[in-house]
Amino acid sequence: MRFKILFISLIISSFCFSQQVISQKTEIIKTNDGFQLLRNGNPYYVKGAGGTEYLDILKSIGGNSIRTWSTDDAMKVLDEAHANGISVCLGLWVGHERHGFNYNDEYSITAQLKSFEQDILKYKDHPALLMWAIGNEVDLFYKNFGVWNAVEDIAKMIKKLDPNHPTMTVTAGIDPAEVFMIKKYCPSIDILGINTYGGIKNLSEQVRMFGWDKPYMVTEWGPYGHWESPMTSWGVAIEATSKEKANIRNLAYKYIKEDKSLCLGSYAFLWGYKQEQTPTWYGLFSKDGNATQSIDILNDYWKGSVRNTAPVLNSFLLNNLDKKESIKLKKGKDCFFSYDVTDAENDSLSFEFQLMPESNDKKAGGDFEKTPEPISFKIVENMKNKIIIKAPLKSGPYRFFIYVRDSNKNVATANIPFFVK
Repeated sequence: MRFKILFISLIISSFCFSQQVISQKTEIIKTNDGFQLLRNGNPYYVKGAGGTEYLDILKSIGGNSIRTWSTDDAMKVLDEAHANGISVCLGLWVGHERHGFNYNDEYSITAQLKSFEQDILKYKDHPALLMWAIGNEVDLFYKNFGVWNAVEDIAKMIKKLDPNHPTMTVTAGIDPAEVFMIKKYCPSIDILGINTYGGIKNLSEQVRMFGWDKPYMVTEWGPYGHWESPMTSWGVAIEATSKEKANIRNLAYKYIKEDKSLCLGSYAFLWGYKQEQTPTWYGLFSKDGNATQSIDILNDYWKGSVRNTAPVLNSFLLNNLDKKESIKLKKGKDCFFSYDVTDAENDSLSFEFQLMPESNDKKAGGDFEKTPEPISFKIVENMKNKIIIKAPLKSGPYRFFIYVRDSNKNVATANIPFFVK
């Protein structure tokens, strides 16, 4: 009898385990007007975010997927996503020529391929897996077109080992030459992933004009990139406020969802925090995990739950001048920063101000940057909707930041660049 019970228990345990590791099949089907993504046979439009944090918030606003750039901590990411009912576009970090990877070195190319092979075998049956993203912006500042042969070898290997999940490669924007190269040399790529910011308005038109005839996804999108934003007279990019970013995202998502025939969805950038040009430029969250107004925009589109919305920073001025006016100040002089903030729920608000030198560690392509150390400053007067400080005594470029937080983990942000003469 004990053997019979043990045998039945083993069968039940085996069944439960197999249920946990059953892969969810993702496929692309051709429709009358274009393409559609299916997950386990059901239509699946990607309402995604680039990043691995705050999955409970993503789920609450109606998001259904996240995108990673590599397989770092992949099992943990996949498990947490699955627990939240969220799928994962799992990234494979393909070596960049600008980082020193040599696509004439057959040994390095083979080693990279073999490493990815182990990743595919390890994660291909995880129920959270949606698709594979082979490389991110390997086309940025590159000259060796051999990278596309490597991408094809990886995609072909994935097709052989894991026929249940599509392959995608992700480019920095889109241009005719890249589309030609990927079509010619990467036939095993199912989806073109495109990172674009200011170019979102014309993306669907360009995809067709440049000859891409498979589906695509917008794999990064958000406020205008620092490289396409207005500049001060001393050459630093001018950052939008959190309200302006929310308005930009609102318009951008309208363009994304209008293309119902070729676009399979998108991943908003960045679902988290990072230093890139400034500490606030791209993150949908502040460093301390507070949500910006852009998350309210996504919530409106994705029909998530009713949420307490972020404060709205309507204006932020220095000596009654806008940030675009290339403001120059004299050493030690009084600086009048004025601001106007509203909050839909009339939450109590707290205000934080930071003074930083302009970053001198600016990189390209999202490479790691060091955040400048904040500088102490003398407050002359701090009153409602205005703070007066003394300008720094050292000449050079600076930024003055404002953070407006409510009591529900939301935040509004802005900064003004200025130059001390």
